[in-house]
Amino acid sequence: MLCTNQIYKAPPNSGQVVLGRTLPSLLDEACDRTPNSRAFNQFTQTGWQALSNHEFRTAVTELALGLLNLQLKAGDCIALLMHSDVNFCIADMGSLLAGLVNVPIDLTQTIEHIIFILQHTEAKALIISDLDLLSQIIPYLQNASNLQAVIVADVSIEWYQRRQQLTCQQSGEKDQIIPENLCLSLPTSHLPAAAQSAIDLPQCIQVFSVEEIRSQGREKISEFSFQELNTKLIANNLATIIYIPGTTGEPQGVMLTHENLSANAVAMFTGIPNLGLGTEEIVLSFLPLTHVFARVLVYGHIKYGHSIYFSNSHRILKHLQEVKPTIFATVPLLLEKIYHKLLEIGEKNQKRVKLPRPHITLSSLKFSTNWVRKTSLTAWREATVRLSTTGRTLKTHLTSARRFSVPLSQSVMNWAIKIAQKYELGKIPQRRYALMLKLADRLVFYQWRAVFGSNIKYLISGGAALKAEIANLFAAAGMKILQGYGLTETSSAVTCNRGQFNRAGTVGVAIAGVEITIAEDGEILTRSPYITQGYYKNSQATQQLIDAEGWLHTGDLGEFTSDGFLKITGLKKSRFKLSTGKYVTPQPIESRLEKSALITKAVTVGADRKFCAMLIFPNLDNLQQQALSIGIDLPTEELLQHPCIVALYQALVDEANCHLPHWSTVKKFRLINAKFTVENGLLTTNQQVNRTKILEVFAEEINAIYEDKRMQRYENVTIEQMDNLCPVNQRFSCPAFAQSLSS
Repeated sequence: MLCTNQIYKAPPNSGQVVLGRTLPSLLDEACDRTPNSRAFNQFTQTGWQALSNHEFRTAVTELALGLLNLQLKAGDCIALLMHSDVNFCIADMGSLLAGLVNVPIDLTQTIEHIIFILQHTEAKALIISDLDLLSQIIPYLQNASNLQAVIVADVSIEWYQRRQQLTCQQSGEKDQIIPENLCLSLPTSHLPAAAQSAIDLPQCIQVFSVEEIRSQGREKISEFSFQELNTKLIANNLATIIYIPGTTGEPQGVMLTHENLSANAVAMFTGIPNLGLGTEEIVLSFLPLTHVFARVLVYGHIKYGHSIYFSNSHRILKHLQEVKPTIFATVPLLLEKIYHKLLEIGEKNQKRVKLPRPHITLSSLKFSTNWVRKTSLTAWREATVRLSTTGRTLKTHLTSARRFSVPLSQSVMNWAIKIAQKYELGKIPQRRYALMLKLADRLVFYQWRAVFGSNIKYLISGGAALKAEIANLFAAAGMKILQGYGLTETSSAVTCNRGQFNRAGTVGVAIAGVEITIAEDGEILTRSPYITQGYYKNSQATQQLIDAEGWLHTGDLGEFTSDGFLKITGLKKSRFKLSTGKYVTPQPIESRLEKSALITKAVTVGADRKFCAMLIFPNLDNLQQQALSIGIDLPTEELLQHPCIVALYQALVDEANCHLPHWSTVKKFRLINAKFTVENGLLTTNQQVNRTKILEVFAEEINAIYEDKRMQRYENVTIEQMDNLCPVNQRFSCPAFAQSLSS
């Protein structure tokens, strides 16, 4: 199975393996070791609201006892349909402390997938963020036959009246902590006709607020009850089921234990050099906590007692300036956007900046007049720079003045960018280049750090591949990115760049406790205490994932550098990730499109890109007949650009997009005239699409899609013009239950 006997492990002293821990025990450790009055911070319209880690633990305990009072028992599933905020963390940790198995559901899932997950896990309860989300799924909850209670986190002062409307019953008095027999009114007309006759309606779904559940738990809280909750928890108990896209189109549940998640968090955090405790580190979190990457990071921050500020994608840039975090985790897409924004700022920035005065002494060395001209620093006629033998003292002489203003023009920015682009992680800058970096830092790089609030110590990137040039450029500016690699099935991290083990273009070295090897076909295999117990209710898929020797088959292709860093080189599996960190499974939408007589092959692309696109290879014989029937007779290349033909295929794409979460829908496509044969490499010997070859052969067409170039000659034609041009044009309408929630 293996091409060599070499198994790669973490370097010595680069992290710890700590097994036997439950997730609530990480919170207990922080409360005892690093009390923090601002451990959890939630942005609201009136400002940041803080909770200490002791207050957080109290809320968690109250919720755990209140949930058990609803007759839920250890091992029951409870779903979380929530925004990524403090309320999610309370619901997550509270349900775990109660011994329940929580099931976080991505808010961008389609409604029918949400109902599938509720039914598949036989969830007894659902905690939901607010009434807006609840109103969107109420019409479909009758299909969740095991659901007994819905618990709303954020409710308004009109909660009692609103609940009365939802239940169509008298809601009781406000002083009644847990009203009885308040069942949600569940219409059936929103379901497809076939489903309405087959569903097993729940007898009653009660509805409560989180505060009502906590109030019930508050009455039962005591030192004994708290100890009893913790005593009943076992590290190898199932903690959560996280659903990811499956190959058939239905979500697939990944089972992870308390130990899987806690040990992975500890291994990651103990591997980061000089990581502080408590208030030494300020964290800004905005990634979805329904994904294992962000969630395991939060568990680590909880253990270390850090101050966590919860933001969202709409406010993140503002909050970077406001919070000034020392730790910020993101996906490559945001770093790419900031990178390009920095370049834009350079084009527009003409403000004057002052060189700082500290520790500048005199010496002499000349810059070439060519350098002066290129950087527009015409005030500098002579300057000399010398680094001492220790490299700590910078001596500079400026003949014009010790303190003066220079225009930060595009030429200066371009010079700084060129300096940064020469930087290479893992190599120590020497002599003149080290000086140039210091000078660029004085003029430009400090402004780049200001985008992140100026205090960044650790930029963590995961979820998708990060371009090497971005990693090197940010590192040159004093912001080293800790890029890692992992899967939901591995409880997040398998490898991570950190400390002295950091190389651009790689995903780092193994974290503590992880073993990695490369199979004969180049597939990355891994084994560790962090890998999943398997896929929920899918033993066949589990056996395909984990072999008899305990190796988990990632589906990714990779290789190790000579110094032991892992590089991702491609995909063995068809499933891929966008640069947003979202998984995409191509087969469902491709198979739907290929059912059309107008399509020979459809190939989804978008790995490490910001959205899904598609290459569509038409059946030209059938297409030409269709075109003639509506009066279009053109050569093939012109035919594929005709607005009516583009509209025809757009309708097919729209129909295939239906039932998919919005992130995995095809946003753009390209019609291509090409044949698929084994001889030209586009098909494998077993007649499967050769995705690697397609990416190579049609690289130019794919790049054009993502460079925002016009895909078709007539793409700016309006809908009204299209209707006039194309008398048979039909537009597809996707039903609400097959679309993503509006969150």
